[in-house]
Amino acid sequence: MTDLPEHISIWGELADTDHELRHVDVAGVRTRVLRAGSGPDLVLLHGTGGHLEAYARDIAGLARDFTVTAYDMVGHGWSELPDRPYTIDVLCSHLVGLLDALGIATAHLSGESLGGWVAAWTAAHHPERVDRLVLNTPGNIANKPEVMERLKASTLAAVRDPSDATVRRRVEFLFHHTEMVTDELVNLRRQVYSRPGFVRAIENTLVLQDPVIRRDFAWDPAWVGKIAAPTLLLWTDHDPTGGLDEADLLLGWIPDARLTVIEDAGHWPQWEKPRLYLQSHRQFLLDHPDPS
Repeated sequence: MTDLPEHISIWGELADTDHELRHVDVAGVRTRVLRAGSGPDLVLLHGTGGHLEAYARDIAGLARDFTVTAYDMVGHGWSELPDRPYTIDVLCSHLVGLLDALGIATAHLSGESLGGWVAAWTAAHHPERVDRLVLNTPGNIANKPEVMERLKASTLAAVRDPSDATVRRRVEFLFHHTEMVTDELVNLRRQVYSRPGFVRAIENTLVLQDPVIRRDFAWDPAWVGKIAAPTLLLWTDHDPTGGLDEADLLLGWIPDARLTVIEDAGHWPQWEKPRLYLQSHRQFLLDHPDPS
């Protein structure tokens, strides 16, 4: 059939891929985890207010070459929502605890937006756990107050009023081609945002958009320069959170970094341009051209 759309549903993306979805205890935090594939370990980290379905269009492709682990960070998705600030060190500790719980000694990390920040912090402070690092539109490297305020306002609006209209606006912020935002994706996020206690959880996440609290974790060469893992900066030409000038900052700070720009995409290249996203990961993590 040639009239089927490229993307039908999140389930459709995973329908022919063997995978396991379960909850794992990470230092007392019930953590939702999806695993698939075989090969070197690759852990995928989503962004602010997100969940592992952000990678629905990539897991099957990545599972051909890697043991893929996608998870909901503490305070996100369907993981537990303990009432405490989710600062970068807390999110990093949760990640390292997950690696321990799953018996993963070292892994490639690929993080989008907030997930990129957590992955970079982990690579700098726990270098023995990270093989290679992909920072996918990590966002606001320059710590611009106006970007912090825009993210905070749009996220709070959607969580406090998880109607179709407000959540759709929040999801569309992530896309250059907003017509790719599906009802399924919006309603899934509406369900997450409607969880009991999620308003408080998102407030605990958005402390990172407070300039005073952010100061201890802000992108800075003092800690970013400690990243020893080979690093791929995966940028786009329409990222609303930071331009290529910010990628240039990281190229100057990280000793072994290279840049790939995916064109015609916004903050979620893994959804808008999955073929290029997969190709960039295979080429960088496996050091050989994409076979497809």
